[in-house]
Amino acid sequence: MNRTIVRLTARGMLGGRRVWLLAALALLLVGIAVLARVLVPVSDADAAALLQGVSFATFLPLFGLIVGTGAIAPEIDDGSIVHLLSKPVSRHTIVQSKLAVAVGATVVFAVLPTMLAAVVLGAGPSTVLAFGAGALAAGAVYSVAFLLLSILTRHAVIIGLLYALMWESLVGSFVPGARNLSVQQWALSVTGSIAPPGLVTANVALGLACALIVGVLVAATWYAGSRLRVLTLAAEE
Repeated sequence: MNRTIVRLTARGMLGGRRVWLLAALALLLVGIAVLARVLVPVSDADAAALLQGVSFATFLPLFGLIVGTGAIAPEIDDGSIVHLLSKPVSRHTIVQSKLAVAVGATVVFAVLPTMLAAVVLGAGPSTVLAFGAGALAAGAVYSVAFLLLSILTRHAVIIGLLYALMWESLVGSFVPGARNLSVQQWALSVTGSIAPPGLVTANVALGLACALIVGVLVAATWYAGSRLRVLTLAAEE
């Protein structure tokens, strides 16, 4: 990683309206948990179901979209990425540095609020840890996937929203054949392996889920770095 790129990416991503949007979503997630705890009795099963439906199915894809696209899309849109690519820095180092900022932002604004929401709902320590691990796995995959998408197309936000709202919330949750390709199901598999037995179920086996998570992280990071070279050639032409 490159410290200068990390610092500049963090300043750009967490400056202006984006940081307020992330903070608002994080507060909304915790607020929903508070309301649920105040209004109705919440069992461990209820808490797990709420976190799955609200955090994993809705909020985590949106967080990943915001930080993943925010790490590089603005520089591509305004052309300032050309200045960065002109520096003697490996394209893969650039991607890794930006991904580190995106994942760090996901931890602060998505993973920790998910764990806090679990605590508010009265979940036990193992359940809180389980949802934290699952949220981290999902957040990292979403971040690198949407970062790559930002490099591949200028319509990354629109495509990302369609994916988050349709695939993860509807198709990936209810269509059996599509569940193996659902990041949410991968995260639930990780969560279920740590949570108390029977509390969280997933349609993807833990071994396959871990292999897919690692595979996507490695492949998408590598391919994103490779695609940056195309942007360099386009800029030079």
